[in-house]
Amino acid sequence: MSANLLADVPQQMPDEVVTTLLKAADVRIERIVSHGHASPNGFWYDQDDHEWVVVLKGAARLRFEDGVVQMTAGDFINIAAHRKHRVEWTTPDVPTIWLAVHYRDKA
Repeated sequence: MSANLLADVPQQMPDEVVTTLLKAADVRIERIVSHGHASPNGFWYDQDDHEWVVVLKGAARLRFEDGVVQMTAGDFINIAAHRKHRVEWTTPDVPTIWLAVHYRDKA
């Protein structure tokens, strides 16, 4: 099966849309579509898995306990497991499309 990560993007979304593209024992790949979405006030992601994420379209701002990262199309970051972070802002005028790879470190 083939598909296009930039196709079939919903235009009206009350919440982010997360689509699991692949799930295996130690990895999960997701397409995330945000459209002006941000994490709720006071909410922090604190995940058991590492997360490598790239912005394919749009822009976003991630907040970590030790700073802020601005991301535009093509930018990627690897977020270590249990590194608290939140989505502070995504573009309100066009969808932000992310590709997220969640994985476990077997080392």
